[in-house]
Amino acid sequence: MKNNVLLGTFLCFISSISWGAMFPVANHAFQHIDPFYFTIFRYVFVSIILIVWLLWKEGRQAFRFEGKGWLLWFFGTMAFAVYNLLIFWGQDLLGNPGTMVASIMESLMPMISIIIAWILIRQRPKAFTLFCVFIGFVGAMLVVTKGDFGAFFTATTDIIPSLLIFVAVIGWVVYTMGGSRFSKDGWSALRYSTLSCLLGTATAAVIVLGVTLSGYVAFPTVETMVLTSPHIAFMVIFPGVIALVGWNYGVSVITPLNGLLFLNFVPVTTLIIQIFQGAGVTVYDYIGTIFIIVSLLSNNIYLRLQRRKTEPQEEFHGRIQEQVS
Repeated sequence: MKNNVLLGTFLCFISSISWGAMFPVANHAFQHIDPFYFTIFRYVFVSIILIVWLLWKEGRQAFRFEGKGWLLWFFGTMAFAVYNLLIFWGQDLLGNPGTMVASIMESLMPMISIIIAWILIRQRPKAFTLFCVFIGFVGAMLVVTKGDFGAFFTATTDIIPSLLIFVAVIGWVVYTMGGSRFSKDGWSALRYSTLSCLLGTATAAVIVLGVTLSGYVAFPTVETMVLTSPHIAFMVIFPGVIALVGWNYGVSVITPLNGLLFLNFVPVTTLIIQIFQGAGVTVYDYIGTIFIIVSLLSNNIYLRLQRRKTEPQEEFHGRIQEQVS
């Protein structure tokens, strides 16, 4: 059991570091290739690897949809079409600042999931959690606007790409919620990842084909594919296969509460890489990142304390019920 916890912890750490490094790598690749084909090439290879892995691990029967084909398609589209296409498109439109904006939005996923749960299933969060959500939002706005709120909201060239990134992040949150639904039905993380990736990538391919036929993008040349092959290889191996399956496995072992702590490494990793790359990092990037980290840590600690208070009560009521029965 201890080895499983260590492995789960390590995989969550690697996943978070990979996601943090994903945006600087993508930003460099966008100097040669558009975000649409960058995403398609990445997930075609990821899909192939996952298909072979699932076939070897669970056999042909694991490829049966079991009446869940439409749900798999929906959640897969949220992740591998909505999230991956929009987040990189928005990042590319923003230019160099888009790297930190996309990373900060990524780290806001736990807070966004709290808001979605509140809206959809009326699960109202505690007041302190709402305060942490507000602090995280302020941090994100500092990074997105660079402290110039007025200029940002009057510049549509910045608002639209930022909204694309925000919608993309919501797409991944929905996908993650779908994963918990399938795990309750006995589906492994590998099976859900593979089939949803396959269907979602197919949807993304149709969208990219339509964008290509419209003339907005063109199929990359051989030279472009050679130049970006190291970037795509990194995206396939680390933020793709390892982060996708590793995170799902790690969270199932160390619990989502502990897993959320590792999302602190996403903006930190991006910030460190940008500093080493000599990119323009403003004081608002530093302050905003600190706000995000503090909000995540504070909410995580608060949830732990709440759990410790409720566990003895649940144990006491459980003993009373046993005695009565």
